[in-house]
Amino acid sequence: MSRPLATARAEAPAEGGIRVRGLAKRFGERTAVEDLTFDVRPGEVFGLLGPNGAGKTTTVRMLTGLLRPSSGDASVWGHSVTNDGESLRKVVGLLTEQPGLYDRLTARENLRFFMKLHELDEATAWPRARHYLERFGLGGREDDACGSFSKGMRQKLAIVRTLVHDPRVIFLDEPTSGLDPESARTVRDAVAELASEGRTIVLCSHNLAEVERLCERVAVVRRRLLALGPVRELRRAGQALEVRVEGDAEVFRPALARLPFAPNVLLEGGRLRVMLADEAQAPDVVACLVGAGARVHSVVPSQRPLEEVYLDLLKDEVA
Repeated sequence: MSRPLATARAEAPAEGGIRVRGLAKRFGERTAVEDLTFDVRPGEVFGLLGPNGAGKTTTVRMLTGLLRPSSGDASVWGHSVTNDGESLRKVVGLLTEQPGLYDRLTARENLRFFMKLHELDEATAWPRARHYLERFGLGGREDDACGSFSKGMRQKLAIVRTLVHDPRVIFLDEPTSGLDPESARTVRDAVAELASEGRTIVLCSHNLAEVERLCERVAVVRRRLLALGPVRELRRAGQALEVRVEGDAEVFRPALARLPFAPNVLLEGGRLRVMLADEAQAPDVVACLVGAGARVHSVVPSQRPLEEVYLDLLKDEVA
């Protein structure tokens, strides 16, 4: 498979968004992040994807001022990650994979503690916190100890804590982890609302179906940048052809394997999903199936799932 948009195409710097140029981080002999270059626009929900150990967390820590880059530079909402650490942390919100709440404190006490860390006026900040508590179904639980909360409730409180200082750029690491479907949908709706307010959001998630719902563009990283671009363009790389035939679709797989271009064929119920390098190969697939005795009911071109593109990118990188 040809690697889609594998070379970073730096866009015009995004005022108020994120601008990354040649960002790298080394820990002794080990390089965790190498030469990352990309932009994130204001109001955009941007996906940062990669397997465990790919450098996503290191990248986020550099962009939030928690780690200093070894080389390169980046700016977040106009603040340099190398020179403006204190002012940077005032405009970014970070939700880590582990909620990191204090179990013996109530929800209210946890939020008040973080208000003090951000030097916020509680009279101004608490109405905002209360709004999000109600939004995420935690209204009325403000004075309950966090140790009594379920995993999903803790995750939602951690999201409220991330928003309490009204950040302009928000980094979310697995925001729907541990949530039931209804709560996960509430979080997704909130992410879309925050983006509509002009906030920039970077989403790190292994839930690629969620990424497809929320993100217009994604970057796939494995220490370095593997692919960057709109989700629809990444999915367009390589043509998928869904063919519904009468009877057992499995019996026609060997015939397709003998085609000169030997397409990858998957079975999905009574359908064959045939992966093509070029859409011009579609007539050959149909002719092959008919020649093998298939009664073809329908032939529908479709985009590849993001998950399939993502796994192919990682496979190509290992190879």
